[in-house]
Amino acid sequence: MEIHELTAKETAKAIKDKKFSAVEAVRSSMARISKYDGVVNALITVLEEDALRRAGEIDALIARGEDPGPLAGVPYIVKDNFCTRGVRTTCSSHILENWKPTYNASPVNYMNAAGAILMAKSNLDEFAMGSSTENSIIGPTKNPRDLGRVPGGSSGGSAAAVASGYVPLALGTDTGGSVRQPAAFCGIQGIKPSYGEVSRYGIIAYCSALDQVSPLARSVEDLALAMEILARPDPNDTTCDGYARPKFSDATAMKDLKGCRIGVFAGFEASEMDSDLYGALTRAGDICREAGAVIEPIDLPIAVKYGVATYYVTALADASSKLGCYDGIRYGTHIEGATLADMYANTRTSSFSEEVRRRIILGACLLTEGFYQNYYGPALKVRTKMAEEFEDVFSKYDAYLLPTTPSLPYPLGTKETDPNRMYLGDVFTVPISLGGLPGLSLSMGFNSANLPLSVQIVGSRYGDSKVLGIAAALERLIGRPTVCDPRKLGEVA
Repeated sequence: MEIHELTAKETAKAIKDKKFSAVEAVRSSMARISKYDGVVNALITVLEEDALRRAGEIDALIARGEDPGPLAGVPYIVKDNFCTRGVRTTCSSHILENWKPTYNASPVNYMNAAGAILMAKSNLDEFAMGSSTENSIIGPTKNPRDLGRVPGGSSGGSAAAVASGYVPLALGTDTGGSVRQPAAFCGIQGIKPSYGEVSRYGIIAYCSALDQVSPLARSVEDLALAMEILARPDPNDTTCDGYARPKFSDATAMKDLKGCRIGVFAGFEASEMDSDLYGALTRAGDICREAGAVIEPIDLPIAVKYGVATYYVTALADASSKLGCYDGIRYGTHIEGATLADMYANTRTSSFSEEVRRRIILGACLLTEGFYQNYYGPALKVRTKMAEEFEDVFSKYDAYLLPTTPSLPYPLGTKETDPNRMYLGDVFTVPISLGGLPGLSLSMGFNSANLPLSVQIVGSRYGDSKVLGIAAALERLIGRPTVCDPRKLGEVA
């Protein structure tokens, strides 16, 4: 097996056992990037020199008999909304295209302390606002399973990098599905942790009430390993809860699902989603039953009916206030104007894309008198009702299976011009975010056209370890995803 085909856990063990060096692992990663990223376009900034220097330090520690950490020498990538000291952090936006932070995001520090080696910063929809990774200063990222299709978004660059074998592990952020949907579209595994599980310090926010740092990998075991490194209290982030986290890797030892009660989504018309994805959901339920679980259909009428509307009212209102700091004065792009108001307008109009401007304007409207009382206030009440609905489900069930997305990865350029169609693609992921729940997108193989299938596994708040355990048991029966060589599958319908 080639180095780039190994999981993060396998890579770290091989480096510690001196089967190959950290420098060799980095060179293998760079070889994949050099070979394919000109086509896939998953990366904004590549850190080859820094990575090789860090790999040399890891090898020196091992040579002295010291333990570099659980991710010794493992190459990884972060989405370009993670602050990285001295390395530009763009959010795929012209307004930040040359900005270099003076500090690292906490998750980057945690990964580095565990021995991982940062290889690159990945492409995303500008300020994480999108579902296709087409809305970026460097252009669209392509899906490595079919270069004519989108990889999902907004963490599409991270997902495409893992699927292409650049790295075994990448970090993204998930606000309303921005890791789970790209994982599904690229045929890999991705988990959005419970809200408050992982520090967001140093992450450039889209919606602080929902954003969560989320790992992507080609095995559930790697997701659990990443969670053990990332999930910890952080005094720099008051939304990061201070409870003692479990050992997530222990949960992945589940051999079967005996004693588990699992609900399967039954509140959506099969005709309103892709038939292959509906079949994947049905098959996941059957596999759980064969593995010993009790399977029952359940419905979430409030979450399904009102989830998308509630999410976008909540998220856009938050985003409009977050992006108010990009004024052309303190940092980022500055474009002169005859007056202060002109300077603001010139800077923001030329530096934000249409989608970001749309969300800022809508969010600002939602926070004005009248709109606030009629839309934002009621949305918060509906969110509370949704949380109660989920609480009732998890008083009876250990987990809940539902689709990750209603559609297969779609052709490039087909939805970015139609915001409503793009927003409705989040119908199965945004309710989980609004509930603060853990959600894991699990690869279910491929359909007859060789496009990825998936299912979403959801648990109770802070039930992340149980979700990982169920996913690991399913992965053993289904098989884990493998690296692909990016290619176009043929004419896109």
